[in-house]
Amino acid sequence: MCRRQHLFLLGVALGSVLVSVPLCDWRAEDPLLVAGQPGRTVYACPMHPEVRADTPGERCPLCGMELVRTARAEEASLLAPPGSPAPPQRHAAEPAKKTVSAGVQYGGEAQRPPAAPPQAPVQLSPLQQRLIGVTYGTVERRPLRKTIRTVGRVEYDERKLAEVTLKVSGWIQDLYADYTGQLMRKGQPLFTLYSPDLVTAQEEYLLARRTAESLKDSLVPGARESAEFLVQASRNRLRLWDLTPRQIEELEETGRPKLSQTIYSPIGGFVIEKTAFAGRRVEPGMTLYKIADLSTVWVHADMYEYELPLVRTGQEAIVSLAAYPGERWRGTVDYIYPSLDTQTRTNKVRVVFPNPGTKLKPGMYANMELNVNLGEQLVVPEEAVLHSGTRTLVFVAQEQGRLVPREVTLGVQADGYVTILGGLSPGERIVTNGNFLIDSESKLAAAESMMAMMGAIGMGDWKMEGARP
Repeated sequence: MCRRQHLFLLGVALGSVLVSVPLCDWRAEDPLLVAGQPGRTVYACPMHPEVRADTPGERCPLCGMELVRTARAEEASLLAPPGSPAPPQRHAAEPAKKTVSAGVQYGGEAQRPPAAPPQAPVQLSPLQQRLIGVTYGTVERRPLRKTIRTVGRVEYDERKLAEVTLKVSGWIQDLYADYTGQLMRKGQPLFTLYSPDLVTAQEEYLLARRTAESLKDSLVPGARESAEFLVQASRNRLRLWDLTPRQIEELEETGRPKLSQTIYSPIGGFVIEKTAFAGRRVEPGMTLYKIADLSTVWVHADMYEYELPLVRTGQEAIVSLAAYPGERWRGTVDYIYPSLDTQTRTNKVRVVFPNPGTKLKPGMYANMELNVNLGEQLVVPEEAVLHSGTRTLVFVAQEQGRLVPREVTLGVQADGYVTILGGLSPGERIVTNGNFLIDSESKLAAAESMMAMMGAIGMGDWKMEGARP
């Protein structure tokens, strides 16, 4: 019976192709040996020995390497028994069968993507550890806080903006708020307006009052009620045209309409826009003033996508400005906008700040900090984590200087630590310095172990003419 083994060849990337090659007793079934033909020359692939040819210059269809001459034809003629049949030949034109997984097409068959190189534990003496500067830390649970730093822009609080418009047409006469930036108090006069429609409405109101007064003792059914209804309708029209209750009372006291009415500021704040001028004709709906209350302001800040899970409404935020070194303002996250900026890949966050003394001026840039309390987390120092290709490793220290690579799953980084979601347990001792050199030694040890295995099963035994001195 023939003895069979499965050899796993790593290829160029130490594991890119998984090949199943049947190996039998070389004296009976090795395709590189030609029993009974001592003078025959055989050319074989160094990486795929089952591929051979009788003529020089051929290339392996699996890896593309040029076939090289072997010296085993002479050995076969001495070891094979007389009259033994020659084994079947496999030529370079016939690609060898491979056992592969589904994946990328390679050589007409599917191939698994290259796997990460294997790594082996490392054994270092105390002297070697001192020479490469190895230090250790401990996997532990500790309270963690993360500080998010960003830049924001001071803007007006939109809830404290007011526009001054009119519902009647007319002409501006006296102008009291006569420049942009003027600070106004609520109820302070802005300008006076002459409006024929407003004068007519006052006269109608006075006439309705006189009529109601004359019909208060009338015996005609419904006359008194109709007069009272007319008075109420005329009064409501004056109120809807922005006459204040005090102005209506003055009209009732004097009994004479005023040719010009004073328009007052609806809120206290700064005039940020002004289109009103003395003598200008105005129409209903025309914006004459825009007034902003700066007792509170908004700061819009941009957050990256990975920071959004850490931001919540109600969180405290701190800003500082270059104009006021050493001063800090504390505000509250008020709103997180529902869409992302496709150009910068950031999300806008709105923070409300009290503004005593109006030092925070719209248009200023501010440096913002948000302190996030992450609670108690399982953490390791950031320098203990080694990013090795597609894997993230931490070297765990064991007895007698043995360092074992361990793949871990990471979470949030904060305060010089990184949270561990999987792969480590509290109390384990880990390497925090010298990881790169240890990682290189681990990969080298894995490669040497693989080469030793290949030699043990006969793959390192081929005597190739190209390797001779």
